Amino acid sequence: MARFFIDRPIFAWVIAIIIMMAGTLAMYQLPVAQYPTIAPPEIAVTATYPGASAKTIEDTVTQVIEQQMKGIDNLNYMYSTSDSTGQATVTLSFLAGTNVDIAQVQVQNKLQLAMPLLPDLVQRQGIKVAKSTKNFLLVIGFVSEDGSMTAADISDYIAANIQDPVSRMPGVGDLNLFGAQYAMRIWCDPAKFEQYKLMPSDVANAVQAQNNQVAGGQIGGLPAIPGQQITVTVNAASRFEKAEQFANIILRVNPDGSAVRLKDVARIELNSESFNTMARYNGNPASGLAIKMAPGANALDTADNVKKRINDMSAFFPSGLKVVYPYDTTPFVRISIHEVYKTLGEAIVLVFLVMFLFLQNFRATLIPTIAVPVVLLGTFGVLAAAGFSINTLTMFAMVLAIGLLVDDAIVVVENVERIMREEHLPPKEATRKSMDQIVGALVGIAMVLSAVFIPMAFFGGSVGVIYRQFSITIVSAMALSVLVAMILTPALCATMLKPHIESPKAQQGFFGRFNRWFDKLSLGYQKRVHGMVLKPGLYLAAYGAAIVLMGVLFLRLPSSFLPDEDQGIMYAMVQLPPAASMERTIEVLKKVEKHFLEDEKEAVAGMMSVAGFSYSGNGQNAGMAFIRLKDWDERNKKELRVPAIQARAMAKFSQISEAMVFAFAPPAVMELGNATGFDFELIDQTGQGHEALMEARNMLLGKAAAHPELRNVRPNGLNDVEQYSLDIDLAKAGALSLNVSEIYNTIAAFWGSSYLNDFLDKGRTKKVYLQSDAPFRMQASDFNRYYVRNAKGEMVPFSAFLSGHSSYGSPRLERYNGLSSIEILGEAAPGKSSGQAMSIMEQLAGELPKGFGYSWTGLSFQERMSGAQAPALYAISLIVVFLCLAALYESWSIPFSVMLVVPFGVIGALAGAYLRGLSNDVYFQVGLLTTVGLSAKNAILIVEFAKDLEEEGQELIAATLHAVRMRLRPIIMTSMAFILGVLPLAISTGAGSGSQNAIGTGVMAGMIAATCLGIFYTPIFFVVIHNIFKVKVQTHAAQGHSAAAHGEENA
Repeated sequence: MARFFIDRPIFAWVIAIIIMMAGTLAMYQLPVAQYPTIAPPEIAVTATYPGASAKTIEDTVTQVIEQQMKGIDNLNYMYSTSDSTGQATVTLSFLAGTNVDIAQVQVQNKLQLAMPLLPDLVQRQGIKVAKSTKNFLLVIGFVSEDGSMTAADISDYIAANIQDPVSRMPGVGDLNLFGAQYAMRIWCDPAKFEQYKLMPSDVANAVQAQNNQVAGGQIGGLPAIPGQQITVTVNAASRFEKAEQFANIILRVNPDGSAVRLKDVARIELNSESFNTMARYNGNPASGLAIKMAPGANALDTADNVKKRINDMSAFFPSGLKVVYPYDTTPFVRISIHEVYKTLGEAIVLVFLVMFLFLQNFRATLIPTIAVPVVLLGTFGVLAAAGFSINTLTMFAMVLAIGLLVDDAIVVVENVERIMREEHLPPKEATRKSMDQIVGALVGIAMVLSAVFIPMAFFGGSVGVIYRQFSITIVSAMALSVLVAMILTPALCATMLKPHIESPKAQQGFFGRFNRWFDKLSLGYQKRVHGMVLKPGLYLAAYGAAIVLMGVLFLRLPSSFLPDEDQGIMYAMVQLPPAASMERTIEVLKKVEKHFLEDEKEAVAGMMSVAGFSYSGNGQNAGMAFIRLKDWDERNKKELRVPAIQARAMAKFSQISEAMVFAFAPPAVMELGNATGFDFELIDQTGQGHEALMEARNMLLGKAAAHPELRNVRPNGLNDVEQYSLDIDLAKAGALSLNVSEIYNTIAAFWGSSYLNDFLDKGRTKKVYLQSDAPFRMQASDFNRYYVRNAKGEMVPFSAFLSGHSSYGSPRLERYNGLSSIEILGEAAPGKSSGQAMSIMEQLAGELPKGFGYSWTGLSFQERMSGAQAPALYAISLIVVFLCLAALYESWSIPFSVMLVVPFGVIGALAGAYLRGLSNDVYFQVGLLTTVGLSAKNAILIVEFAKDLEEEGQELIAATLHAVRMRLRPIIMTSMAFILGVLPLAISTGAGSGSQNAIGTGVMAGMIAATCLGIFYTPIFFVVIHNIFKVKVQTHAAQGHSAAAHGEENA
């Protein structure tokens, strides 16, 4: 094939141009993302039971739904929460690759079996089945710069004008409004109700009757009498729009004509529909809209579209209302992809310089450089065909591919140059001869590297998704690289290179000194190899010691899933004691604001705090802060990076005695959770009950707090809170002629709140709520203020039939795979990995009383899965490499001389990661496999030539030494090109540097070790293996090379 294109260079250029055109078109159409869809698909079932406690919801709703979720395809695990806010959520997590639409249909079908078993009120509220995502894409903050709008005003404006248009945009999933729209609030005075002998039901009936939309028909409506000329719509009644209209609602007309109006017994105002959350931005009252992305949507496109829509709507905002983005995950995505692009450019420049140093000929250097855009653009075309995106993983694979793809072109060009120099052939003839010599090596290298990466594509789970990105990208680049090396590169060599002319200038200047130094180095290398080949015993013993060292390093290297990153955002979570009020929570949040906005003003750009909301559960004693840091360029000092900011924040927050405050960074993959570190489920396996589970939790948290290798270990839930249980004496109530349902309705309306009907506000339908005014429901003794009307029309005080007592209960109950559980989050101490922290948690959990088990979920589940798959991945890759080499050389023995070099690369990668304090994570595993392939590549270059020379009749030792002399220069050149190609990854310090360092360090250190040691040990292994399998080699050689066989026999 190469000869065909040597004679037809224009044909070769046409193919290259078509590949580049296709790749360019694909590149502009590929979506951009930080990661592909790594998180397994999840379906959430959400039900509402107004006024019910967490325990009631768990028993009557959550468990009923869970018990029907059987026989669903690809279900991985299931977890649920039951909140005292009246909400039950059952989330089902499926295996990666599951069709989420089919999963949703199956869950919906199973839910239909549970529906008849649920309480009527739950069924009437409706049950939602939706695709679930864990984390927010961005939080949009709204703040009044001139103070003309209160937080309630802002929330109402967002709910009325912004929330609905944004929710309908493509890519937007769930929305969470930190605040609420306005409602008409009827604040009742129980003393006035008793005075006028009224009940909440009287108010409800009056409001529903008088605040009503009545269809009055038409004057002259059809059917009409003959001759009717006009039609006029009749408005009998319409919904109210003003508080004054509600104030004048007539509750009762007395016999004397006087009337009792609503304003006589209640205070009416326009106020928030819900008071559950209260937001602040940089210390000022604000409101926020948190956006979750729809599963499978593209983060950058969705965020860009939302921001554009908000910007378009901002022209119509009230005066002084400003938009801010206190939490935005997309800048990190952009800058990390940009950093990899920059690394790609740096790698190309460094590779060019290495080639120029060794080839010392601009034309010769230009030929491999031309191969780079052809192969890279072609790879983009393959990514588009495979349905991939431009993401961190595919771009890392591209950076690794640069070093690999120029190797093929370098091998061709260097061999052509050597033949022209040594045999004085013209370029075209030298190219023909060169391609005859090295096609086998090129195909062998491509097969080996493909064999390393192809098994990765078949692994399952989230780890399999990551592996697949690398696998497809690198294998595609390798295949294109070999094609270019056999089509375009020979054509370029034949047309661009000039005949070799000996020039005295070649031995002068910088290149002259370099050549003399390299020749001297090569001569010394050959002498050393000669000595090692003749007496290999000592060196083989050292090799055995190296294998032991590799095992020790493997065991010592801590494990993790993905490296933590400085993503430019942080969280702070506030947890006050049970039953603490929102006012106290806000005071603690103010201290958090003061720390970040004043003490950390050099690093922090802005923050939004929300009282009443938290990832661990909503409640008055919970709070959350979203912290946006300044751009990475402004935080180039180590002390302004997230780990340092987090450490200082935790030290400061430990001084806050009235609350537990945690500062933490988001996880590497947003889809897999809300926090970095581990995600642990403590499970009550034997049904010992909530109290025993809480005791076990507290015991585990105490042990974790005392362990020096753990930090920030915290329950991702709420502590049990004091509750006030009402005891109604039904016998007394009956004796007093009271209706029990009227008692319950009165308590629910006055102390909870009662939704009556709707009204119109600025053209938008909003709700009307009745509730007792705040001063009349602050203490347990306030129940004595209330009365119930009996069948005789008398007002009976609650104290006549009702008493109460204190109790404890959980405001949030959790379950995992149908068993009661508690989720615990935490991190490894600085310098330790998440894998070490997980092992410690497993050890501590083993010390708990019998009956309590544990499981890993979220990011930790994927980490355990990746750790379990890694050994199989290494083993399969090595076996496939061996089989490919056996097929290539038609020998079972020769591949051993290549495979035995691989441990040197592994040792180098392990040592590099260990010395830099890195972990055995997914990136390192990919880097390790790359090192395996590259270690084998260098060995193939020597073994292929030694084998060919031996078959031509040279004696074994002579053939080996001849091969190492010829291949030293291309091995050093290709290895240096690859090492310098990944150097920018290894030393990166910007955004996304965690993952760049993880993959760059392993590959670079591994390649240095594999090259420095491999060039000495490959000849030893070739000779030793050759001698061990001597009979088989003789038989193989005798088939076509009797002279060579005879020479070996004499040797």
